Amino acid sequence: MSELWNDVDDYFTTHLAPDDDVLEAALRDSEAAQLPQANVTASQGKLLQLLAQIQGARHILEIGTLGGYSTIWLARALPPEGRLVTLEYSARHAEVATRNISRAGLDHLVDVRVGPALESLPGLADENPPPFDLVFIDADKGNNANYLEWALKLTSTGSLIIIDNVVRGGRVADADSTADDVRGTRAAIEMIGSHPRLSGTAIQTVGTKGYDGFALARVLA
Repeated sequence: MSELWNDVDDYFTTHLAPDDDVLEAALRDSEAAQLPQANVTASQGKLLQLLAQIQGARHILEIGTLGGYSTIWLARALPPEGRLVTLEYSARHAEVATRNISRAGLDHLVDVRVGPALESLPGLADENPPPFDLVFIDADKGNNANYLEWALKLTSTGSLIIIDNVVRGGRVADADSTADDVRGTRAAIEMIGSHPRLSGTAIQTVGTKGYDGFALARVLA
């Protein structure tokens, strides 16, 4: 079955989200630097770009940069005066991402900040930035609910929040799990379901990255 998933993913990618030289170089350099192979797929990157364009996003926040592959997809959706702030825990990952973003000609739009996101977010809030139109959360899963709380503080009515990798191989359904990634993800999903300022859903996916999924939440008044 996984071979069939891969074949379908390859077909969709070939026709709908083909990598260009810049994106291929970003993946190649990330692999050469031995970064975790945890970047979104090309089809997922194209989805992020489309969602940002549908939002008419001018300000984007990304929590979890890795090698900058998803950052490039998102930044390409911004207008010339737009801004994307991306937070990365690892200085080594951020260095690779910065090079990839610069090669893409997007460094004037992207602000890469290094350090634990839960330490960077208060400083970002202190700057009183315009509300972010889209927030993409793709970092350590144990803190998903904490990142979601910060996303609410940094967005406004109509903003879109996306949380990646919410299925955890199906383990998200295990209410008795003690794993940090499952507990953090369940807390975020349940917060979306119960918070008066959020309306959302979660979708399961299959493909070259295996069995996974993402959550979408719209910020209400």
